[in-house]
Amino acid sequence: MNNQIKKLAIVGASGHGKVVADLAEVLGYKVCFYDDAYPTKTQLEHWDIVGTFNDLLACKLENVEVIVAIGNNVVRKQKCNELKQFGFDLARLIHPSATVSQYAKVAEGTVVLAGAVINAFAEISSGCIINTSSIIEHDTKVGEYSHICPNTALAGAVSVGECCWIGVGSQVIQLISIDDNTLVGAGSVVVKNLPADVTAFGSPAVVVKCCK
Repeated sequence: MNNQIKKLAIVGASGHGKVVADLAEVLGYKVCFYDDAYPTKTQLEHWDIVGTFNDLLACKLENVEVIVAIGNNVVRKQKCNELKQFGFDLARLIHPSATVSQYAKVAEGTVVLAGAVINAFAEISSGCIINTSSIIEHDTKVGEYSHICPNTALAGAVSVGECCWIGVGSQVIQLISIDDNTLVGAGSVVVKNLPADVTAFGSPAVVVKCCK
């Protein structure tokens, strides 16, 4: 029997970091945090913050997986890419109460939180956050480093680009395409395709701001 303790280094000691650490412990990991507030900040609740992000990069830890628990998509992307360049293994964390089809794909660096549903032939790319009780329906694709917020529903064959943010309680009808770096405000209902680099809000959602 292999009794080796699984170890997880979490980048980002924030509220989202607390949720990720809680999930990691449920999955049997021993966790510690790396955050650039160190050494001013050395604890997040009862968890130790043991160094900065650069400290983590400087030490090649043996038998330790890493997850980036930073809500900002752009920063999470940057940190994940640096970790990959330094040869770190990114964890993939799926809550036991989540329902993930045997035919779905969930890439490394992604967190799937409690009560989420990912149905058949959906594809979740690396570095994503699939948050509490969100629904990713069949054949939907979520691009790298996107955040699907709590209680959001993406219907069948939706396409979400890279670094998108789909706000709390939003709904996206089937076959819709949302391009890269687009933010959908909380509680929105998306019934038309959305271009890249915009903020959209409302029911039905309309573009209210261009991000570039």
